[in-house]
Amino acid sequence: MQALTDFISKTGFMLLLEDWRCIVMILLACFLLYLAIVKKFEPMLLVPIAFGMLLANFPGAGLADGPSESNNFVGGLFHYLNYGVEYGIYPTLIFLGVGAMTDFGPLIANPKSLFLGAAAQFGIFVAFFLALLLGFDANEAASIGIIGGADGPTTIFATTRLAPHLISTVTIAAYSYMALVPFIQPPIMKALTTKKERSIVMAQLRPVSRQERVIFPIVVTIFTILLLPSAAPLIGMLMFGNLLRECGVVDRLSKTAQNDLINIVTILLGLCVGAKAQADVFLTIDTLLVFGLGILAFSFGSAGGVLLAKFMNLFIKDESKKLNPLIGSAGVSAVPMAARVSQVVGQEANPGNFLLMHAMGPNVAGVIGSAIAAGVFLSVFGG
Repeated sequence: MQALTDFISKTGFMLLLEDWRCIVMILLACFLLYLAIVKKFEPMLLVPIAFGMLLANFPGAGLADGPSESNNFVGGLFHYLNYGVEYGIYPTLIFLGVGAMTDFGPLIANPKSLFLGAAAQFGIFVAFFLALLLGFDANEAASIGIIGGADGPTTIFATTRLAPHLISTVTIAAYSYMALVPFIQPPIMKALTTKKERSIVMAQLRPVSRQERVIFPIVVTIFTILLLPSAAPLIGMLMFGNLLRECGVVDRLSKTAQNDLINIVTILLGLCVGAKAQADVFLTIDTLLVFGLGILAFSFGSAGGVLLAKFMNLFIKDESKKLNPLIGSAGVSAVPMAARVSQVVGQEANPGNFLLMHAMGPNVAGVIGSAIAAGVFLSVFGG
């Protein structure tokens, strides 16, 4: 009878009664799974993140525990898998895959897009300064600000080096807002533009030669890393992946980076990030503040790109060369969803408007811009 009593006292059901926060986290994980599976909000990463969160919050399972006397100095599964997050391996490998899937042609054809991608990083610095005012230290504020870039791997990479205790909160916030792009951006875009501006039809982009496509990642790598060495892991892997795509002589490597590699790393990264969302770390006032600052960062980033496009139009006298300001909001780097939102809102104003390829320029520029912004923070605060 005593053995039965001891067994019952050690089951997860009994341990749940000792800490209500675990129940909350399990319910939150189930809600995120619902959003990913039923509502299809960023399912590729939200499913593993939510399931990792679920696994890490079962009391007594110890999947996220490090080696200790209580477990005979053998850590849990996630303790070892998490080395890929801590050392920046998973985010940079994902950037390799992203580079292999990215077509920089629209950016090369319209270099002005680079400025729109840069302007969309405005939200990063707004959130950074607001976080400082709310009492976060500089490293934490920088990690929170990066949410505004709407780039999950960049957010993870920067946060693991600046404020690793915020990794789960910041990452879930970043991917949540990326999934909500079709709901967050249109009201901002419409509030900052007139129907006439949204109806602007842009001329077709010029064809981009293979030579330009091959030279682009090499030049960007050399210039960016010499300017900002701390951005080397992200920019280097992004451009290497793109070179695999564009050089035309390593199709097997390019296909592996685009498919098998990025899929495997996405699973591992999502599970590890979710496992960091343990009840005692996640359920705090700071978590609510991070989510609030994250939406501000994302909103100001979207607004920054739109406003710069409007400003640039003041100096373009040829009506046929004016920019549709809607493409500026795509600079937040949520590829390709933000570009699709620009297309949808543009067609609402003018059914004959086709902005997708034009919006892809700022969109891919935003990927580079968010990596550079992370590099700036790492250079200043990373030690």
